[in-house]
Amino acid sequence: MASGRRTLVIEGCDGVGKTTLATSLAQDHGFTVVHSPRTPDHRDLTSRYRELLDRPGRLVLDRCFLSELVYGPLLRGRSRITWAQAIDLTEAVVARDGAFLHLTAPPQVIRQRLARRDGESADLSEITALVTSYQRVFDALAAYCPVETIDTTSTALPSARRTSPVPQQTPPGSH
Repeated sequence: MASGRRTLVIEGCDGVGKTTLATSLAQDHGFTVVHSPRTPDHRDLTSRYRELLDRPGRLVLDRCFLSELVYGPLLRGRSRITWAQAIDLTEAVVARDGAFLHLTAPPQVIRQRLARRDGESADLSEITALVTSYQRVFDALAAYCPVETIDTTSTALPSARRTSPVPQQTPPGSH
C-alpha cells in the first residue's frame, strides 16, 4: 500500500480506524501525518488542502476535503466544497503520487467503537447515512484516482508493510 506512494489519504466516518492506520504508516514508513479536523468556516478549503499538498516529503492525510462532501450535507445541509473542487484536489493528490484508502465498517460496529472510545455515539441512522454517503463519494471519485476500500471489521487494518500498489477500482457503470 505505501510502496512508491508519496501521499496517502485515509477517509471514512468517525470510529472506522483512520488514525490507527495513519499512525502505523508514520511509524513504519516515515510518513508525516496530517490530521484534518473540520476547517473553520472562514477558511477556504481548497486553498487549505493545496497548501497541505505542497508540503515536501511523504504525507498521510488522516481525513481530508472528502469529509466535507459527506458531513457537510448530512450535518449542515450543504457542502462548503463543490464536486469540481473535490475532483481538482483529488487529481492533485494523484499528481503527488497519491492514493485514497476508504475505510469502512458496518454501522453497528462503528457505533460500538464510538461509544467505547467517546462514551457516546451518534444514532445508528446517522452512522448508516454517513457510511452510505462515503460509499457514494468514493464510487464517484474512483474514475479520477486509485481507491482501495478496506472493511476494518472483516480483516485487520492492512499491514503498512505490504508492498503491493493500491489498485484502482473500476468506475461504477463502466463494465
